[in-house]
Amino acid sequence: MIDSNETIEEFLVRHASDVEEAVRKAAEVEILPRWRRLAAHEIDQKTGPHDLVTDADRKAELYLTEELVALLPGSVVVGEEAVHANPASYEAIRGDAPVWIVDPVDGTRQFVRGEAGFCTLVALAHGGTLLASWTYAPARDRLATAQRGKGAYLDGERLFAGVPEPGQDLRVATSHPDYTTDEQKNALLGLRTEGVAPRACGSAGLEYLAIARGESDATAFSWEAAWDHAAGLLLVEEAGGAHLTLTGEPFRITGGNALPFTAARDAATARRIAALLAGGA
Repeated sequence: MIDSNETIEEFLVRHASDVEEAVRKAAEVEILPRWRRLAAHEIDQKTGPHDLVTDADRKAELYLTEELVALLPGSVVVGEEAVHANPASYEAIRGDAPVWIVDPVDGTRQFVRGEAGFCTLVALAHGGTLLASWTYAPARDRLATAQRGKGAYLDGERLFAGVPEPGQDLRVATSHPDYTTDEQKNALLGLRTEGVAPRACGSAGLEYLAIARGESDATAFSWEAAWDHAAGLLLVEEAGGAHLTLTGEPFRITGGNALPFTAARDAATARRIAALLAGGA
């Protein structure tokens, strides 16, 4: 645990592996035992049929909340399920304390269907700045990590997003139509142009990982919930990528962004996608 004179950066030197262990353990204890074994009473709707929550989401978030705060006393957790229960708790992301941003099961619909395309997302931020992130795909046992200024890694191997292949259509994962307003749909129509191949996204965390690995070129997302984006945005940045909102500014986890926004393998691609979104708005 952090002592009174230790910076967060020093904390990460000593305890990044402990955070990784907590993430893995949450999946081992609370998520994987329920994968492909969910009973009907373990699945609920939040805002509608496309917004699901399971006992795995709730229990994994509780596990991580306890473990992460114990590792870093004085820190707070902004987790998807806790914010759903108490929306005011989201304000902690704008506070003075170090904040853990947690999505216990990103890709709940895929998890409910018994597919492998889900992950657990944890990021550590302070003062609106992302400092570290963990993206764990339990069904595939793959862990991606990033620390500001220290690079991005997948299972210990350095990630480099690279640049899109010349002459090939840009592969862009976009917000699912179920989660977009009419105005956002119009903006996303800007991607229906020569040289761009948009498709509906799956797990946001795994889409960001695909960009950091150079397997996908960009995203175009229309919502701000920090638990979906924080871990992946730092992963993409540290792999050499960039992210921009419609006003040409980087995405802020504290909110107030002009949407949709994009994350991409390189700055030039981010600028192109942002311009197409702005033109379609």
